[in-house]
Amino acid sequence: MRRLRLDRLDLVSLGVLAAGLLCWATGALPNGDALASLGRVAPLVLFLGTVMVMVAIVQASQLFDVAALGLARAGRGSHAALFACCVLLASATTVFLNLDTTIVLLTPVMLALAAATRAPALALAMTTVWLANTASLLLPVSNLTNLLAADRIGLDPLAFAARMWAPQLAVLAVTALCLWLGFWRRRHRERDRYLVPARSPRIADRRLFWTAAAVCAGFVAAVVADVPIQLVSTAAAAVLVAHCLRRRRDLLSWDLIPWRLLVLTAGLFLVVPALMRHGGDALVSALAGTGAGDAGVFRAGLTGAGLSNLVNNLPAYAAVESVIPPGREDALLAALIGTNVGPLVLPWASMATLLWFDLVTGRRPGVPADQRLRVPIGRFTAAGAVLAVTATAAGLAALVWL
Repeated sequence: MRRLRLDRLDLVSLGVLAAGLLCWATGALPNGDALASLGRVAPLVLFLGTVMVMVAIVQASQLFDVAALGLARAGRGSHAALFACCVLLASATTVFLNLDTTIVLLTPVMLALAAATRAPALALAMTTVWLANTASLLLPVSNLTNLLAADRIGLDPLAFAARMWAPQLAVLAVTALCLWLGFWRRRHRERDRYLVPARSPRIADRRLFWTAAAVCAGFVAAVVADVPIQLVSTAAAAVLVAHCLRRRRDLLSWDLIPWRLLVLTAGLFLVVPALMRHGGDALVSALAGTGAGDAGVFRAGLTGAGLSNLVNNLPAYAAVESVIPPGREDALLAALIGTNVGPLVLPWASMATLLWFDLVTGRRPGVPADQRLRVPIGRFTAAGAVLAVTATAAGLAALVWL
């Protein structure tokens, strides 16, 4: 029997769940509130569980390897050109699809690209996770928090984009600069030009490859059609599992289920409501203020960014939104900027970042050794803090200016 090994994030996840269950059991979070909170998070848990199954099987199909080859050839060996291609691709998928799609579909491509070309793996991976968060301001569909804000304010997609285009451009400019200086410039790579593979990878299982390609195309089409993403991921995983049951049972195991993500998500949505009931709402109100004037806009945004890194961006946005008085549209948009752009410091600050950590560390079965990445937590946290502060401030300044 294989021995279960727990790392620090595993222990954090279990600890948060234990704290949440303790709040529920002791009555610190009443039974009705606990069930309501778990009911709200159930679609997210379903998405996280099924999408990781989907990604693991698609990765085994070699579809991501083929996509990585196309991206490598587009850059023609130039790190600067590759950087531009990756920034544009990650930004576009986040804006027009959503941040979760960027994480799910681009992270394995970036890791395969690094393995095939010897381009810096950490730079490619950080490009994905940072832009999945910071490029999610422009349209309501880009992020779940955007939908919450658009519903509260009453903005349609065009009106929402009219308010957020300047903050989005400012945030993207800061993100690109931080990515280049922190991960892409010459000192962070081994060679002046990366290797461009001359041959396409040999596909070992063509039936699985084309099935995975069809599933990914359907996934993107359904997301564009605004089908709830948890239903899309469940259907995609079901098709791929059915295929594997018939032809590739060796790809199926219990390790496909991302238990760490699931227990941490459930735990957060028990702990945070309990904290809000016992003084948290007063603290958030004191930090965020009333949203009046330019100073109020900055207070709401920076409070959202700080809380996101403590308790996750979804409950953080809900907490800040709940204390902002009606009619403070700019303050609500500022809270949105803070909770979209700010959660870059700690691994649990956003669900997209948690999903990314599970993908890059190669915890799932069948991930090639050269496509696993060790993420230095200290460097991740320090660089994320710099970007969170500068990009959030730039976005808030653009919102005030506009």
